Amino acid sequence: MIELEGLTKYYGEKLAVDNLTFTVRPGVVTGFLGPNGSGKSTTMRMVLDLDNPSAGSVRIDGRHYRELVDPLRSVGALLDASAVHGGRSAYNHLLCLAQSNGIPRARVAEVLDMVGLSSVARKRSKGFSLGMGQRLGIAAALLGDPRILMFDEPVNGLDPEGIHWIRNLMRDLAAQGRTVFVSSHLMAEMALTAEHLVVIGQGRLLADTSMAEFIARNSRSFVRLRSPEPERLRDVLHAAGHPAAVGPDGGIEVEGVQAARLGELAAEHRITLHELSPQRASLEEAFMRLTAEAVEYHAHGQRRPGAAAGAAQAAPGAGSEGGPVPEGTAGGGWGQDWRKKGG
Repeated sequence: MIELEGLTKYYGEKLAVDNLTFTVRPGVVTGFLGPNGSGKSTTMRMVLDLDNPSAGSVRIDGRHYRELVDPLRSVGALLDASAVHGGRSAYNHLLCLAQSNGIPRARVAEVLDMVGLSSVARKRSKGFSLGMGQRLGIAAALLGDPRILMFDEPVNGLDPEGIHWIRNLMRDLAAQGRTVFVSSHLMAEMALTAEHLVVIGQGRLLADTSMAEFIARNSRSFVRLRSPEPERLRDVLHAAGHPAAVGPDGGIEVEGVQAARLGELAAEHRITLHELSPQRASLEEAFMRLTAEAVEYHAHGQRRPGAAAGAAQAAPGAGSEGGPVPEGTAGGGWGQDWRKKGG
């Protein structure tokens, strides 16, 4: 369990994290969301004692990270996918971490196999693609078989197979009763992975709730109907006390009524329906609506959510800033070296 209480961080006069209080509980994947510059990475660094808070505290199973005797056995984390010496092989990088934390040598081969790097275990990491580097970082996080895992943008650089793998891995870890805390800009992927959400904006807590409740509270849900007799259908709906609006695609939209009831009403009046479909906003739309006033950088001409009547505007592309580079792209990206970081 990770517990934050009044966590605050200033960089000079700039307030990066503002009085954050929330708990990351075991048994579920908790997604950590926020616009760029919202303080997510700073918060995660303070959890690991890489940055000192200006005020407040953070506890890992009741203790500060610095108080953990063998930290990799308690917490596994991937925050910086470039913190490894490029001249080391993947095997030797993990071996150094294992030896400094009293982890058996055999565990190195196990985690390399888990992340799919056994065939390149003896190769120097400086030749790894971004996706391979991400896998090495995930292997480092898993090395101590920890109770708590923290991942910052874990799918960055992974190919579709790798994204599917890490999604299932995080779910399996949570199902084992572990605490899984993951930050990502990829809303579609987070919607498939997380069960609980913590959302921050400009360093402040905006939401701490389940995925379903978050979407329900921050989005518009309605039922869309299509009929060859649209005017008659609208009259029937109005007479029944269900005001209907014409959507931008020409469909009839009704809020606050179950689809089954609307279907029964149309059947009672012998109105043919070509479509009867409940519409629910995506996580991306709900997130954009909630954080519209907390976004630090807006592209020129970008419309804020809610500018148009009805549904929220979608983002101009998931992960558009700092988005993923396909696995196989040459370049950096490796796991966290906690000894070098002072963990």
